[in-house]
Amino acid sequence: LLTRIPFFKEIIVSSFACDSCSWSNTEIQSAGRIQEQGVRYTLAVTSRQDMNREVVKTDCATARIPELDFEIPAFTQKGVLTTIEGIIDRAAQTCPLLQATDEEVASKIDEFIGKLKQLKEVHSSFTFIIDDPSGNSFVENPRAPQKDDALVVTHYRRTPQQAAMLGLEGEELDEKPADSAEDLRNEVLQFNTNCPECNAPANTNMKLVQIPHFKEVIIMATNCDSCGHRTNEVKSGGAIEPQGTRITLRITDPSDMTRDILKSETCSVEIPELEFELGMGALGGKFTTLEGLLKDIRDLVERNPFTLGDSSTPSKTEKLQEFIGKLQEIIEGKTKAHFIMDDPAGNSYLQNVYAPEEDPELKVE
Repeated sequence: LLTRIPFFKEIIVSSFACDSCSWSNTEIQSAGRIQEQGVRYTLAVTSRQDMNREVVKTDCATARIPELDFEIPAFTQKGVLTTIEGIIDRAAQTCPLLQATDEEVASKIDEFIGKLKQLKEVHSSFTFIIDDPSGNSFVENPRAPQKDDALVVTHYRRTPQQAAMLGLEGEELDEKPADSAEDLRNEVLQFNTNCPECNAPANTNMKLVQIPHFKEVIIMATNCDSCGHRTNEVKSGGAIEPQGTRITLRITDPSDMTRDILKSETCSVEIPELEFELGMGALGGKFTTLEGLLKDIRDLVERNPFTLGDSSTPSKTEKLQEFIGKLQEIIEGKTKAHFIMDDPAGNSYLQNVYAPEEDPELKVE
């Protein structure tokens, strides 16, 4: 029978029963191919209900119960569609076949069978682990599609030994890590979140980007369909550099506004001509243009109720309106100024438009 397991995949179940001796068994095979990654299910069994969870265990999967130091190695059983109780029952039935002539060994096997049978009563919690390098095993989540706090699902990259065990060719093996890394760079990951403005459900997109002549960064962008709020945030893809970086740009031309800029969370910004300094925590991490960052600074000042709102004094308001006017002139390229970024973590960047040659207007210390 070709059947589909909800929230999992299609499998082939074959069942056999003998009318003469009443012997019966069931086997399963995956109807799909070997998955891109291996999978490990770790379940904390705490109740009798957990014993009834459906389990798909392929023939190349390993089942373990750490509390008993018990393991069913790969390829020692055919693939089965059963329950956790069924796997323990099957193990208890297999153990007597190992009976030895040595009385001490025989008593140890009997003792172990007793422990396995006690597990079924779930007097105390235990851990059940299925590890399958083919990625085709499965442990049921009765609450699906909701999260199951008792069940941890881990996907991992196969080792060369596991790939060889599954009969995968060596050439594929060599290519896969590079392909996986490349896929991650080309792929936009998406996860659910809430809009920071109106708290409506929204999606955050995340992408790994290589900035030319710099390094890899992770860009996260959130767009809200309900209120139209847009935000982007950037995180450094690498470690903290051995030295801090101070970048000074002399703004001399309107085209300077189109330079790409990466301001990390640890970077402070200074414009000496305006006697202005933005602390390292403000605005968070951003990947934008110089114009985009200066506009964000302008919006930050305009949105502050203590500077331009009802709570402000007339003299403060006048001063800030003058500051915004001067900042707007810099954005429009009417005024020359210095733009300084100081990042003690060394993870900020300002585009050199002459790269790989030196930029006469840009100084990096």
